[in-house]
Amino acid sequence: MSEKLGTVGALSLSVVSSVSIVICNKALMSTLGFQFATTLTSWHLLVTFCSLHVALKLKFFEHKPFERRAVLGFGILNGISIGLLNLSLGFNSVGFYQMTKLAIIPCTVFLETAFLQKKFSRSIQGSLGVLLLGVGIATVTDLQLNALGSFLSFLAVLTTCVAQIMTNTIQKKFKVSSTQLLYQSSPYQAATLLFSGPFLDKLLTNENVFAFNYTTQVVFFIILSCSISVSVNFSTFLVIGKTSPVTYQVLGHLKTCLVLAFGYILLRDPFSWRNILGILIALVGMILYSYYCTRETQKKTQEPAQMSQGKRDDSESLLTMEGGTKVST
Repeated sequence: MSEKLGTVGALSLSVVSSVSIVICNKALMSTLGFQFATTLTSWHLLVTFCSLHVALKLKFFEHKPFERRAVLGFGILNGISIGLLNLSLGFNSVGFYQMTKLAIIPCTVFLETAFLQKKFSRSIQGSLGVLLLGVGIATVTDLQLNALGSFLSFLAVLTTCVAQIMTNTIQKKFKVSSTQLLYQSSPYQAATLLFSGPFLDKLLTNENVFAFNYTTQVVFFIILSCSISVSVNFSTFLVIGKTSPVTYQVLGHLKTCLVLAFGYILLRDPFSWRNILGILIALVGMILYSYYCTRETQKKTQEPAQMSQGKRDDSESLLTMEGGTKVST
């Protein structure tokens, strides 16, 4: 029961913090003109590491070192995937970028099936198909293709899938918590983006992040965004560790639908019946996915109990026979 409550708490924290940071960043980038997404992400990770370091000193969690090469590779790969996703958005239309994000789920399913021998039932696959259809209807508008943008999107999808699978496998292999993994990997993620961020942002915006006019309002929203990012980064590792990379991506599409809804309600963003239809279909897919996951998890937990009960019955029958008792038929 406590495990289920922990998972629900992780999912809730992820949704609330992610939707909050999207609204905050939208104000920062769209309203105040701060377009330096990659550099901002590096600041997020740096603040996350500093916050976790303070938490470690206050003994909120225990430091558990493990294989340095795994942490280094994982941290750099995470940083690269974030940079590639930002480049993909910069070199593609918004519609094609949304298709890139949709491709992460089938790619993750393929990689886990091919290399980790993980099995996804037809029910799970069908519910994911309904979810992707709904999100596609709600978010994908135009599909303008170009060779460089398509190549960057392919690399972004691949690195993101591998990084998220590694988040789950590293926690289980080395028996580290999401907090311990985030604490050790965030400096490498931050360093990767701190060095590459200003160059990528210059390439995408033709502006220098260090020459931007940092007004009091801009600084306030940057600090607010960095503060929320601590919860976002922590909940990301927590959700993937407690569930799976696919479930995290499903949750990500729920966030997309919520952002669209909040944008219409709070910010009066343009909204159409197509958006509403897509969100409703996506919600059906998410409900089906949750239902089938829960049912299959219950089935897996019941099987060992049934097997142990069967073995106990066999043992009792054997003892009865050895004791010389004969049951007439």
